[in-house]
Amino acid sequence: MHAPFPPAPAPPAAADLDRHLFARIVGFATRAPDPTEALGLSRADLARLIALYVPQHAALLDRVPAGAGPGEDAIEEPDVRAYLLECRAGRSAAEAWLAAIVARRCQRPNHLWQDMGFADRGELNAMFRRHFPELVRRNDRDMKWKKFLYRELCAREGMPICKSPVCDTCTDFAHCFGGEEGEPLDALAALSRPGGG
Repeated sequence: MHAPFPPAPAPPAAADLDRHLFARIVGFATRAPDPTEALGLSRADLARLIALYVPQHAALLDRVPAGAGPGEDAIEEPDVRAYLLECRAGRSAAEAWLAAIVARRCQRPNHLWQDMGFADRGELNAMFRRHFPELVRRNDRDMKWKKFLYRELCAREGMPICKSPVCDTCTDFAHCFGGEEGEPLDALAALSRPGGG
């Protein structure tokens, strides 16, 4: 009897996408005073993520004390993380890290793609398609991601947060489904630096 085949490696396009997305996320976190707190990851998880996907950011770990934790959760963060993990594609460490990062970045005030450090919403959508396809299936009308995640969590708790039972007749329709124009936050930060604009 032959030994079972080892699992096939991820297709190069998928591996490249993960490296690209994590390079954006971690690169953006390099500007934060506390990268572990900004990402919702412990130092140990951040070190593993960097080693696997973005070794070019290894120096970031020099700023993080040994044994550093992810910082304190906002009240809804554990629920956002749990919902993301429920909808993940597999059981990879990347999905657990992304669930923590998305839950933490949902606490920020901008569009989620901006607060993740992405160039545009397309990169955020690519991340969700690859690692959380069930969310994409559920968000079949392409609602803005933060609004969608919180609406889903509230619906589970039986707490209606929408003004109308049908989105098409709601006065907030444009806030939930409209475009997400804007510049990446890295570009905006560069403009705000002396000599940047």
